[in-house]
Formats: sequence, C-alpha cells, structure tokens
Amino acid sequence: MDTMLIMSYLAELNQHNERQWYHDHKTDYEAAKNQFETLLAHLIREINQFDNSIIECDPRELTFKLVRDTRFSHDKSPYNPAFRAHIGAKGKQPVPVGYYIMLKPHNQSFLGGGLFADMFKDATTMIRDYIVKNSSEWEHIIHEKEFQQYFQVQGNALKNVPKGYDAQHPQAEYLKFKSWYLEYPISDETLQNTEIFFEQAIKVFKLMKPFNDFLNRALVEFEMPKR
Repeated sequence: MDTMLIMSYLAELNQHNERQWYHDHKTDYEAAKNQFETLLAHLIREINQFDNSIIECDPRELTFKLVRDTRFSHDKSPYNPAFRAHIGAKGKQPVPVGYYIMLKPHNQSFLGGGLFADMFKDATTMIRDYIVKNSSEWEHIIHEKEFQQYFQVQGNALKNVPKGYDAQHPQAEYLKFKSWYLEYPISDETLQNTEIFFEQAIKVFKLMKPFNDFLNRALVEFEMPKR
C-alpha cells in the first residue's frame, strides 16, 4: 500500500478536474484505487483485532465514487478528488456506525467515526433517547482524557432542545444534535509515510470504538429504509 501514490494521483486530479483528463489517466486512477483498496484490506484486518463486529469483506464494496452530483451545485467540477470509505459491520451503510476514512490533498484528509447522516429521523430519536437514559456513560466516554485529546463530538444540530426532551438535562447540548460524529485530521505530511499513517489510523480508530459502541447500542433496532 502506497499512500504517496494515492495522494499524488488525487493532487493531479484536483488540478485537472476534467472528464477528458480523468479518462486519459484511467491507468493512473486504477493504480491509485488499487493501493487504496489494499490499504482498506489492511485496516479491516487490524480493526478486527479490537472490534470483532468488523468482518473480512471486499474493500471495493466499502468505497464511494469520485463522481460528483453537480445538479444543485455552483461548483460543476465533475470529480471529488478524494478516496473515501466506510468500514462498518454492514459495510458502507451508515448504520451500524463504523470507521470512516477520507484521503484528499491539501490537508483535507481525515479519519472519522459515528453517525454522519442526519436524514434518518428514527436513528436520531433512538440516539437522543439513549443519551437521556445513559447520560453517565455518555459523559464518561466523551470526557475520557485521551478521547478529549483527539476528538470533539460534532454534528448538525438544532438551535434548541427538541420538544419532548428536558432543556435542563445534563446532556442537553447533545440532544440538539441530529448527527453525532468524530473527525481526526490527517496532514499531507503524515501521508507521505505509509507506515506512520497506518499506525496512527489504527490508534485513532481504536480510541473511537467506545463512542461507536455507544451509538450502535442505541441503534440496535434501527432498520435502513428500503429503497
């Protein structure tokens, strides 16, 4: 796995974000994609050592397309110059929550965990209710010393605590949230050394596990909407 090759291709795509350039450099894309999928395979095996809900699976089933939907965007660039994947118990579905990776040039890479999607109202309600009932556990997880050194809980949020919930609840700020996730930034410099990056990624993902576990216990009865 060669993260430098991955980032080199993405930097070129970022500079030449055109369909013709993309098709003229399809061989370079395939080489970079193969390296990213190899990286995912290694991550899956290592994550499985501390999270046995993550099973061996085809990395190709975990990745997201580079092609952008430009229909409602002022930016008409056809590609998102980033390799992205979600490693979860059910693959790249947002639930159960798992471990997210995005490699993108200009220090936009990051490792993520938790629930990024905020369009599933049932999931939002389940997590809010679970936080209310398990306030002390939530408090312990997000204020654990090493967790705080690496993460801050993020997410789209309402201005006020929603109806049906106590505005004076100790976790009232988190009850406003519609999604709950973590992001740990990865610099381009770190990605120049694959071994250092890989070791850091495993450490970061391991630190995310209690947070992910909490959300997944909240979401145990959630079912993805049928298309």
